Amino acid sequence: MARRTVGNSGLSVSRLGLGTMTWGAENDAEDAAAQLVMFTEAGGNLIDTADVYTDGASEALLGSMIGSHRTALVNRDAVVLATKAGIDPSSPRRRNASRGHLLQALDASLNRLGTDYIDLWQLHAWDDVTPLAETLSAVDIAVSTGRVRYVGLSNYSAWQLCAATTRQLCLGGSPIVAAQAEYSLLERSLEQDLLPAAKHSGVGLLPWSPLGRGVLTGKYRDGAPPGSRGASEQLQPFVFRYLNEQSAGIVEAVATAAEGLGVLPAAVALTWVRDRPGVTAPIVGARTAAQLKATLSSDELSLPEEIRTALEDVSAPRPA
Repeated sequence: MARRTVGNSGLSVSRLGLGTMTWGAENDAEDAAAQLVMFTEAGGNLIDTADVYTDGASEALLGSMIGSHRTALVNRDAVVLATKAGIDPSSPRRRNASRGHLLQALDASLNRLGTDYIDLWQLHAWDDVTPLAETLSAVDIAVSTGRVRYVGLSNYSAWQLCAATTRQLCLGGSPIVAAQAEYSLLERSLEQDLLPAAKHSGVGLLPWSPLGRGVLTGKYRDGAPPGSRGASEQLQPFVFRYLNEQSAGIVEAVATAAEGLGVLPAAVALTWVRDRPGVTAPIVGARTAAQLKATLSSDELSLPEEIRTALEDVSAPRPA
């Protein structure tokens, strides 16, 4: 798998990242291990998690499989560990980017992951209460003490990203090199502001949900199949956003392109995002190792220009 540098930094990552949001819940230890080995053997090295994913179980499960210990499946130096902090389910305001919470969360993440440093530490969400100066002071402490190598943002708006990156640049703080945001053929609104802001600031984009929350795989074309998130009472709202007439037209275009190329629809949708200007590495998650194997098959795919153009036309955001 080809490597890319993250924004204006020297951090080199695979052009696909492995998401672990459901590890410890939907994915048990056996399936998580199979995914990790499959991903790294395919040349992937970017593994993304967060302190709140499955109440910390995702980090703990990942930590049990990575390291220098005898039972480790993957050597610590072979992967780029990315995790997040800044969401506190126990807090009334939920978003907590205070210095105290962030540094406490960082130490807890290091303990669960079984490592003494995080390659890419990301602020999980903007906090309207905590002053930005305080939040970024925690970032600088984390880097200066060697617990964090690189810093990123997640789910920040364009102005919030610019405020953070500009402050760090002007005050000589640890530069922000990455930003996570939802981006797919079904969600292109960030092209209006966040993507240009990230490119201008030297920040690499790590898209989450590049398959449109699973809709772009085509599995919802005839309704929600049993066992899917769309069939789950708890997770159905997450998918429902893209189960509409406009999305259906985009899904059909992706399916048509996939049929012509002899590949799966997911490969077409993922390749489109992966090769967009400003994108470093989409973060892909899988319910099973078999799903991940199908996703990784897109690594060798390159979309012809006429197909890219057709997909961009059919998925172009409608004017407000």
